[in-house]
Amino acid sequence: MAELLALCAAFMFALAAALQQKGALGLEGVSLRSPGSFVRLAGQKFWLLGTAALLGGYLFQAVALSKGQLAIVQPLLVTTIVFALPLGHFLTQQAVDRRQIVAAGLVVVGLAVFTVVGNAAQGNDDAPSWEWAVAIVVLGTAAAVLAAIGGRGSLARKAGTYGACAGLLYGLSASLWKPTSASFSSGGLGGMLGNWELYAFAVAGILGFLVQQVSLATGRLAPSVAMTSVVNPLVSILIGTALLDERLAGPTWHKILAYTGLALALVAAMLITRAAEEARAPGPDLGPAGATATST
Repeated sequence: MAELLALCAAFMFALAAALQQKGALGLEGVSLRSPGSFVRLAGQKFWLLGTAALLGGYLFQAVALSKGQLAIVQPLLVTTIVFALPLGHFLTQQAVDRRQIVAAGLVVVGLAVFTVVGNAAQGNDDAPSWEWAVAIVVLGTAAAVLAAIGGRGSLARKAGTYGACAGLLYGLSASLWKPTSASFSSGGLGGMLGNWELYAFAVAGILGFLVQQVSLATGRLAPSVAMTSVVNPLVSILIGTALLDERLAGPTWHKILAYTGLALALVAAMLITRAAEEARAPGPDLGPAGATATST
């Protein structure tokens, strides 16, 4: 059940990215330093439809995380890039070449192996506050570095760097939802509102949302979604393993095969980014509607 809900969330996230990018086409200067640029985005019909789809994806993801383990649910969100390729082609005329199609197929194969063979052992819903504090500081610093260097290089590289930053923040936010939902189950709304993880979850999610809009505004859907989809589960697996004691159940060969499938899916997703960047390399580096590159 959790796996199906995760796939539904992945589709909604892909639809949201394609629609939000369509809404951002033709808008110049979408930047973290320009709050007014986000106000302009909010005036675009397709961007609003994409945001509604994004909220639907969050709902599917939240229910999936409440029913399943972080280390199983989050990796399935890598399929977002598989859904995003055809959606981007039809909604914003994104170029999709054979290498991207093959890589998307490898994503599906790798995740199929991970899902069928992998079997999550029982983990915890929460960890000591000091461990969360260390994780937030480390990941927050990494996100700040990615945001700072995101304005350099080609548009595909910028899309990927900002996408990685968004994925990191989304992974942290999804991880913090585990203790947040647990506090709701044990103490109701009052217990959840009194839990500091709720507010950290919200801040990380909102920041991830804003950075993702800058990534999508570059006009490079594939590298943006691919890097978000890769970094998100990696962060979640790291937190699930280090803080929540989540593991795959034995035997050992099941673990090896499952993680091999996951590694194949993640590498294939990054190959999609590389293929998109190389496909754009010969031409002029123009953003949507011929604009110059978006910067922070």
